[in-house]
Parts: sequence; C-alpha cells; structure tokens
Amino acid sequence: MWNKDEIKGKGKKIKGQVKDKVGEIIGDPELEAEGEADRVEGQAQESFGRARRKAEELIERVEDEVKKENG
Repeated sequence: MWNKDEIKGKGKKIKGQVKDKVGEIIGDPELEAEGEADRVEGQAQESFGRARRKAEELIERVEDEVKKENG
C-alpha cells in the first residue's frame, strides 16, 4: 500500500510533466523549468516514500519473525 509521500510525489511528478510540456508547446522556458523542478521534486518525494514503505515492511517482517520464535 502506498504511503502519503509516494502519492504526493507521484502527483508532483505528473504536475511537473504537464507544466514542462505546456511550457514547451507555448514556448515558455520559465514554465518548462518550473515543470522540470516539480518533476524532480516529485520523483525525490516518491522515492523517499517508497524507501520508507519498504523499511516499514521490513520492520513488520522482523517483528513477525521475533514473535514466531518467542512463541
């Protein structure tokens, strides 16, 4: 299950891609640059969220294993 960082990051990434393309189409390099920045920020947030989710899943598995061993 995705966490809020993954969802928000994916949203920012999409928003950035749209801004980048619109800026490209209308010839607005400032909008293109803003879109690229949003896309990179979104990618970073999504990656952080993914790493966080995987760490949480690992902790849960370890806890489950400890519980199994302790009875």
